[in-house]
Amino acid sequence: MARWEPGAAERLQRAALELFSTRGYEQTTATEIAQAVGLTERTFFRHFSDKREVLFHGQERLTEAFLSGVEAAPADASPMEVVAAALQSAASFFPDERRSHSQARQSVIDQNPALKERERHKLAGLATALADALRARGVDELAATLAAQTGITVFEITFARWIREDEQRSLADISSEVLNELLTLTAAARLPTR
Repeated sequence: MARWEPGAAERLQRAALELFSTRGYEQTTATEIAQAVGLTERTFFRHFSDKREVLFHGQERLTEAFLSGVEAAPADASPMEVVAAALQSAASFFPDERRSHSQARQSVIDQNPALKERERHKLAGLATALADALRARGVDELAATLAAQTGITVFEITFARWIREDEQRSLADISSEVLNELLTLTAAARLPTR
């Protein structure tokens, strides 16, 4: 058995994604995932609490990528400039060679309501972490919440465009385009007067 080879979590993730893509998420067991890479079910559960978490492993690193961007932003940056820095930093988490993996992962998630809910929960957690980081920089509650939620919406739209079959641009390039479009829309907005 390959039980002692390094990278067990990554091998389990690859096997799970392949099995979920070919057999379906509901039809695949943790035991089958482990056996696909020569490991035991017990080893699987040392790395993941359940088969769903195979798809969401690494969320902490994505959060860290966002927060690194916040930390790197200049002290005098506006909340949206900080969000832009966070989005650019997060883009480094998705190099072009990860695109096919991300496409397959999203396809599995899109076919299962429970996985979609877990994905929404992950994004809500990112928004909370981003808002907390903005507040720690002295941004008031409302501005921090609005900027963070807006940033995660930009990230969601960016990611959906990046995984399109015909897309070739980097996540960073798409993120800049989406954020610029948002800023153009909000700059042109006229609020009704009372």
